[in-house]
Amino acid sequence: MKFRMIFAAAVLSAAVSPAWAQADVAPTGMLRAAYLATNPAQAIKDTHTGEIRGASLDLAREFAKRLGKPRDFKPIANPPAVIEAVKNGEADIGFVAYEATRVGTVEFSETYMLVQQSFLVLGDSPIKTLADLDRAGLKIAGTRNDSMALCLKRVLKQATQVDLDNNSDLLIKALMAREIDALGANRQRLTTLMKSVPGSRLLPDNLFNVPQNIVVPKGKLDVLAAVNAFLDEVRASGFLRDAVAKGGAIGVEAAPKSPGSQHGCPA
Repeated sequence: MKFRMIFAAAVLSAAVSPAWAQADVAPTGMLRAAYLATNPAQAIKDTHTGEIRGASLDLAREFAKRLGKPRDFKPIANPPAVIEAVKNGEADIGFVAYEATRVGTVEFSETYMLVQQSFLVLGDSPIKTLADLDRAGLKIAGTRNDSMALCLKRVLKQATQVDLDNNSDLLIKALMAREIDALGANRQRLTTLMKSVPGSRLLPDNLFNVPQNIVVPKGKLDVLAAVNAFLDEVRASGFLRDAVAKGGAIGVEAAPKSPGSQHGCPA
């Protein structure tokens, strides 16, 4: 009788254990997480102390803790490289924005955070709101391969799109030299760049909210289920909300539970 009770308890425990405890999320024994180093909405590195803080770091740390494994949090140069790192087995999970053109080589989790995208212009620019952007003769820029640049390809009909390298000095120079009329990016990055462009201003409205997601290797549906179960738990407990707030990035918010839908470019 005692054996049957122990066996039944074990079966029940296995049945109710969370998905993240069942999947082989970190086969090397360490949770290897890749994030976009140039996206301050994900994580910010303090230039004085070298300390990294941000919602993505807190999520990676908490996920590793629940898995009972150590964590590696690796900065990656651009979104395609984050996806490639996960696809090629160099990382177990990756933090990257959902974009329809990126679907197919990895699996995307539920959205955990939304990041406002707007534009930076010079103080004397005739561009006052988003409605003024798409006009003949204007040059509207985004950084190559990021969500804004991919969106501009779909929404601009009259203005000329300019794709720039993801280098802050080059972006500032292009705007100040009037090589471009507006620079699109997330509000946190634009707020930082604005400090180096005297008299510049941010448009008051947003083109769209970029969804931030966690990617796992293609076909690893058990791992994807584990990640989504983890996100559900931290969303319900308030951990996700607190992590986003503690990260301190401008124009970001925790995403609500929204099965089957992705936010993104309005086109």
